[in-house]
Amino acid sequence: MKIVCSKNELLKAINIVSKAVPVRTTMTILECILVDCSGSRILFTANDMDLGIETVVSGVIEERGKVALDAKIFSEIIRKLPDGEVVISCDEKLVTSITCEMAHFQVMGKDGDEFAALPVIEKTECVKVSQFSLREIIRQTIFSISANDTNKVMTGEYFEIKEGWLRVVSLDGHRVSIRRIELREPCQEISAIVPGKTLQEISKILAGGTEDIVSMYFTKNHVMFMFDETVVVSRLIEGKYFRVDHMISGDYETKIRINRRMLLDSIDRSTLLVREDDKKPIILNIQDEAVELKMQSQIGSMSEQVAIEKEGKDLMIGFNPKFMMDALKVIDDEKVEIYFMNMQAPCFIRNEEAGYVYMVLPVNFVY
Repeated sequence: MKIVCSKNELLKAINIVSKAVPVRTTMTILECILVDCSGSRILFTANDMDLGIETVVSGVIEERGKVALDAKIFSEIIRKLPDGEVVISCDEKLVTSITCEMAHFQVMGKDGDEFAALPVIEKTECVKVSQFSLREIIRQTIFSISANDTNKVMTGEYFEIKEGWLRVVSLDGHRVSIRRIELREPCQEISAIVPGKTLQEISKILAGGTEDIVSMYFTKNHVMFMFDETVVVSRLIEGKYFRVDHMISGDYETKIRINRRMLLDSIDRSTLLVREDDKKPIILNIQDEAVELKMQSQIGSMSEQVAIEKEGKDLMIGFNPKFMMDALKVIDDEKVEIYFMNMQAPCFIRNEEAGYVYMVLPVNFVY
């Protein structure tokens, strides 16, 4: 095997596929990146058996073949080479040479035929969204998946395709995040739970705009994302997702309309008085023309008023400040509408079109 590629192209491909290299594994072959030029293209592949990524590398194939190279060593070598053309070749004993200008490395490779191939996904129903939209949907919901895998379902996001719309839902037991977009092309109904890790890694790779497309293919056990010259295949999370629609109420006793940035900044300022391990709530005292935000901790206290438009009753309610800030940070609207029932019921931040819904549970407080 022998290929010639620019250092930049190699680094780009390594950075993409390295996201699927396992941190710990008993199968040493999975700690490798597969360099496959046995066909007409140069392909780099990594696979941790739950997430697999394959990408095309621009370059010249001088001799066909394939070899699996230790991902960490391969990455570090390429990263520290001088800028220029890199020649990678291996002999029949899998001794691999990496040469760039006057720098020359030799490393021992592994048999590429032993590398775990990506699952074969039947490309039937295709769901198409722009790279920009998918990246934004992930950014606007991923923060409310659960970091605790006691309930595996909560570590993923629920993808539901229905009546020409894609809805993505995440929750962690304290809050719910929902984003909804209209699809470019209608397709059959689909529901699946995609691992949060997969979506986080995809969002790091996606760089396209509104005209660059991601094609998604769902099977019973896997999802495939295809964009640019990259393929990402992930196992789906088994199980039944929560009946989120039953959690979302249209009833409210109090509704406020408030400048998003002013509310976000005020809550952010209040956290100056909270240590990292302290769980002090931000208290919202909602009155006719303003909401007073209050924080009291061992460090000190603060209060600040923000103007609002209010419908309904006065209300005093407390929230985890981080949960409120997480939701407000990913909303693009200048003003937001927040709906409350009572001091013990969750609040809802949502727009009229239901393009986004954020539900946050209140916390008890002593005032």
